[in-house]
Amino acid sequence: MSVELQSLNNIRVLRAMARDLSIDLIEEILEKIRIVIDEKREQENDRVRENTEREEKLKTWLELMQADGIDPNELLKALPQSMPRKRAPRAAKYRYIDSDGSEKTWTGQGRTPKAIAEAMAEGKSMESFLIG
Repeated sequence: MSVELQSLNNIRVLRAMARDLSIDLIEEILEKIRIVIDEKREQENDRVRENTEREEKLKTWLELMQADGIDPNELLKALPQSMPRKRAPRAAKYRYIDSDGSEKTWTGQGRTPKAIAEAMAEGKSMESFLIG
């Protein structure tokens, strides 16, 4: 809860704030708070109503499936798996010698390796690093 809301939730703080305000302004603030409360209640009622409708639909579908002799577990097994598939790793496209003398490869994706960037700054082309 934010500091402002904690202050509004404290009766002493509210009384202290109200000392400097007119009754008309306090009533205007109260009306705006009532509007916010009504909106919040309506949102909550909508959410509860949607959940209730969803549960009723699920119950209806379950009853229809059971009436037709379909086990819900069978239906789940029949559905294609929606797990995200990892894409295959990219094949290396470039070969270079690192600063410590070891041979390494790079797919061409992501940041350019330091050894290739330095060689390109010296005038070499990317084609000179191509594999095969």
